Amino acid sequence: MVTGHSNRSCGLFVTGTDTGVGKTFVAACLAAILRSKGICVGVMKPVETGCGLSQGRRIPRDGLLLKRMAAAQDPIEQIVPYRLKAPLAPLVAARMEGIRIRPGRIEKAYERIRSSCSFMLVEGAGGVLVPVTDRLFMADLIARLALPALVVARAGLGTLNHTLLTVSFLQGRGIPVAGVILNDVDGKKDLSKKTNAALLRRLLPVPVLGQIPFRKGLSLQCSTRTGPWAHLAGRHVDFEALLRLAGAPR
Repeated sequence: MVTGHSNRSCGLFVTGTDTGVGKTFVAACLAAILRSKGICVGVMKPVETGCGLSQGRRIPRDGLLLKRMAAAQDPIEQIVPYRLKAPLAPLVAARMEGIRIRPGRIEKAYERIRSSCSFMLVEGAGGVLVPVTDRLFMADLIARLALPALVVARAGLGTLNHTLLTVSFLQGRGIPVAGVILNDVDGKKDLSKKTNAALLRRLLPVPVLGQIPFRKGLSLQCSTRTGPWAHLAGRHVDFEALLRLAGAPR
């Protein structure tokens, strides 16, 4: 049993069917779009693993990208409360460093950021059943932060099962799902990429908001301008509908 906020927050928790499905890309696009609309957006990645070392500090590349795309003024220590070395599940990576992840610390950082912005954008790590602590899965963290979930899924073969399971699980936990975005992460020829979106629209009780094509040579970490991101995202995904569903200010 987990506790959470009494009221749903204005924002989204970007989760996925798996690791490597493009959650950071989608979250960064969302941050860029919100910023282009003049909306003050708060960003957060509660736990980031696989952080390299620079001048004695762990560098959370995803968290820094979100901060840059949102032009957020919050310190990176609040945006990414836990920055871990090993590219593993948060529970395992934290144990390897002798760190105990405390959900209360994450919630306090979240509240500090939320208090000074109009819309919260939080990116998870891995899928909804990735363990954060011995007693807390990523889905539990979504519930505690009281945000609707946006599910990012692969575009290709296998995504039907993964996406249906993820949405079903979240809804079974009482977590609202704002929608699903499919993302072509590998550019490989796959006939199912032409049929999955239409079939998921028939099978899912939530909207499939679009499918992002493979982006050859695009570097997330080298991007500094928000305009191209907002344009690219808007060409393939109905972000306007998503933001309406999430209650973004107009």
